Amino acid sequence: MLTILFLCTGNSCRSQMAEGWARHLRGEVLEPYSAGIETHGLNPIAVKVMAEAGVDISHQRSQHINEFKDVQLDHVITACDNVHESCPVFPGSTNVTHVSFDDPPRLAKGAATEEDALNHYRRVCDEIRAFVETLPEALIS
Repeated sequence: MLTILFLCTGNSCRSQMAEGWARHLRGEVLEPYSAGIETHGLNPIAVKVMAEAGVDISHQRSQHINEFKDVQLDHVITACDNVHESCPVFPGSTNVTHVSFDDPPRLAKGAATEEDALNHYRRVCDEIRAFVETLPEALIS
């Protein structure tokens, strides 16, 4: 099994969705985790949208990257541009891949209705699912 960490700025939305999709779709070949360079708590709208898609992430929690300093990671996937630019250095043979996803909370701030806001989350949720479906093959170079 490959140990993968999805890393984002606050570990509240995108990286949480990625961990949830990875457990749901690829749990037999991946041991996924998520963390942030900060912790912003679990985004309730991300939980709602993932539940709509049939994946329960309500038990996950926002974790700081330092919680993984003693975990041997095979791969780190940065899920936002901000964390990619400030990504910590990982020891040993840890590979780092950057895949940028839009930030649903930022996009939803300008939404005219609640449904419009949810649609931003749903789109990013679907994009993350599509990426996770390519794992682990997409990480093998």
